[in-house]
Amino acid sequence: MKALVTGADGLLGSNLVRQLLHKNFEIKALIHPSSKSNTLEGLNIEKITGDILDISSVKNAAKGCNVVFHVAASTSMWPPQDPRITTINVEGTRNVLEASRYEGINKFIHTGSASSFGYGTKEKPGTEETPYRYGNLRLAYFDSKLKAQKMVLQYAKEGKIDAVVVNPTFMFGPYDAQPSSGKIIVKFVQLKPPFYPPGGRCFIHVNDVAEGMIAALEKGRTGECYILGNRNMEMKELLSLLAKITGIREPKIKIPKQAMIFTGRLSSAIASKTKKTPELTYEIARISCVGSYYNAAKAIQELELPQTPIEKTLEDAYRWLKGNGKL
Repeated sequence: MKALVTGADGLLGSNLVRQLLHKNFEIKALIHPSSKSNTLEGLNIEKITGDILDISSVKNAAKGCNVVFHVAASTSMWPPQDPRITTINVEGTRNVLEASRYEGINKFIHTGSASSFGYGTKEKPGTEETPYRYGNLRLAYFDSKLKAQKMVLQYAKEGKIDAVVVNPTFMFGPYDAQPSSGKIIVKFVQLKPPFYPPGGRCFIHVNDVAEGMIAALEKGRTGECYILGNRNMEMKELLSLLAKITGIREPKIKIPKQAMIFTGRLSSAIASKTKKTPELTYEIARISCVGSYYNAAKAIQELELPQTPIEKTLEDAYRWLKGNGKL
């Protein structure tokens, strides 16, 4: 079977490509012209330079394929309402859908986000039925991912394409070249902070997400969404594990929510003047104060989603970052 993977050189794409090769797929990898990632070097795949905003290049990449794994997206949080983020995530997805239809693709696996559903508490985490809760943030990333997901589901409902949506939670793992999520590990090692933020997340190994995506191809129901997550943890829990792995002292002091919000607001104000992307924004500060927890029971039951221990997840991410000069 031949698969097209968009966004193939990112954290998720790089791991997905390796999982697909392990299962004897032929791979076409769509790589953006500006990409500087080398995470696909040495792999037996066909690399195609192209942009999801150029439908002709997507059609060219999809030619001869049986399945499309649409991973490419803008995950930028700054500027918070940047229209380009929406264009990439919505119009880019539309182009990949239309190119897939044109080339007669048998199955379309769309990478959404768990944020397209409402989060919950540890006791009652969010599911695929929980209404969206991020609208008040007015963040282009969250809103555009929801809009793209709705479009994919509408295509499936109308019988235009056989599509399944997977919704990863917060991923860690190897081949994080930017780094993206690995920036948490990098900053922890560099700064050795005595403080920790008040919120929490649902974390998962990126390889488990890749396995879940392949399982969605084989077992996923058309027009369905699957949250791909593992362990719900407060940031204190996560950083305590990271401290053990890295040998750095565990942070003991909880940052007050008001301090997080004030710092984020100030940082955003400064960035608006300097035009430099801030490490912390007002919107990210607000998110960081919340326990955004999710339930992956549907994917575990229907897709047999793996649940790699978070200890190993962090170890794999840390070792790759350290071994590749990111620390």
